[in-house]
Amino acid sequence: MINITIKKYIPAIILFILYSGFAKGQDSVISVNIDLTKTYQRIDNFGASDAWSCQFIGNWPKQKKNKIADLLFSNDTLADGSPKGIALSLWRFNIGAGSLAQADKSGIKNEWRRAGSFLNIDGTYNWKNQAGQVWFLKAAKERGVKQFLGFVNSPPVNFTSNGKAYATEGKTNLSAAQYDAFANYLSSVIKGVRKNSGVQFNYISPVNEPQWDWSDGGQEGCPYTNAEIAGLVRSIDKSFIQNNVQSKILVSEAGSINYLFSAADKPGKGNQINDFFNQTSPDYIGGLKNVAHVIAGHSYFTTSPISSAIKLRQQLAQSVNDVAGLSFWESEYCILGNNGGEIDGNKRDLGIDAALYLARVIHTDLTVANASAWQWWMAISPFDYKDGLVYVDKNKTDGNYYTSKMLWALGNYSRFIRPGAIRVDANIAGEQVIKSPLLISAFKEDKKLTVVIINNNAENIAIHLNTSGKRITNLKVFITSASTDLHAETPTDTENAIPLIGRSITTITGIIQ
Repeated sequence: MINITIKKYIPAIILFILYSGFAKGQDSVISVNIDLTKTYQRIDNFGASDAWSCQFIGNWPKQKKNKIADLLFSNDTLADGSPKGIALSLWRFNIGAGSLAQADKSGIKNEWRRAGSFLNIDGTYNWKNQAGQVWFLKAAKERGVKQFLGFVNSPPVNFTSNGKAYATEGKTNLSAAQYDAFANYLSSVIKGVRKNSGVQFNYISPVNEPQWDWSDGGQEGCPYTNAEIAGLVRSIDKSFIQNNVQSKILVSEAGSINYLFSAADKPGKGNQINDFFNQTSPDYIGGLKNVAHVIAGHSYFTTSPISSAIKLRQQLAQSVNDVAGLSFWESEYCILGNNGGEIDGNKRDLGIDAALYLARVIHTDLTVANASAWQWWMAISPFDYKDGLVYVDKNKTDGNYYTSKMLWALGNYSRFIRPGAIRVDANIAGEQVIKSPLLISAFKEDKKLTVVIINNNAENIAIHLNTSGKRITNLKVFITSASTDLHAETPTDTENAIPLIGRSITTITGIIQ
């Protein structure tokens, strides 16, 4: 009993010792300059997707799935002031193609990578077909999520050329003759989901990673050229107008951000900013009524080494900036590949190593690419990859769930940087003697200030916030480290030093006076 009690309070004891040490004074306190007058992008949301696990986890016992939903969506606070959950502000719903009903005949061997569909093979609709996913959709809304996105990996098998939810020989699996049918189906899904769940999809993403072949049967998927995407989006826009659907169409969820501003290795599938949003382009769709003035892409395969990641995002930011009013959404990411030897995407990592890498990716996308939204791939994963925020046993009816530090690292951003916040300039003053630079981003929303700092150093560091004469009150600190999960602390010596634990992500909030 004594051991259990001590273990329960270890994080608080560690933080008390650290804060006490800092309060006694440090030889060197790093000054962080926040320029509230120098502003950048407006934040739209932070999100994650329900693919593919929620179709099963949504049928788990109510107590367990409610706890998982709390971790993802809750804005409540625990007794010690720490967050109960990470309060995602957007939830991505997988509008499946029907491979789940096809079972083994789908050609997708892994049942956990198949997806259901509201549309039956006979052309009728059954709004209970994706009940597990709809449970999480409603759970998100009940906990305060206000933005919802329906995304499509493949058109329904009813409309595909080969009758499957993946392509043949890397060619599009949807003929132009089926564009209108697919578009009207999306209108029906939006209305049906709203009627049966009370959730309105703010966005529909009809195309996912169109640069890839999607011909191996590993999951649902469909390739497209830019010309094919433009034709399909025109049909969807027409259907939305005819059916009085208010959802915005999001394009193009490029498989890698370089396809947004360059042809790269996929002629006819790259340069998507120019092709879709340049009025002189034959594939221009930026002027359609229901197309969101957003270009979406995925950060896969472009995050290491950091010098390359920065260069690519600088190019992306410039290309986006060249189109008046256009913004960039990072709409899908998890840790894949070997990332230049920095971190391997294979094997789960519930600890701080993966969390620190993830935080660096978020930071770079926000501060260099000027991402207005940042969205993770699988919110709930049964797999042995670094692809989940919450991990679960691969069991369709019941099992255990496991939180990861990646969940809380994303929470250092999603919980506190809310839709409408504006990024402001943040940097370190002068030269500092530390091995690894601190990664700092800052955001203001009315009088609220949020600063997120990643400390990759093993050593603890003290910082002072310099806000150009503005006084910051009600300071609170939330720490994700090897021993803490967004643990809340109130600094005792804010005028001199705020501590940053070694190898941690720290969010500082306050009120601008």
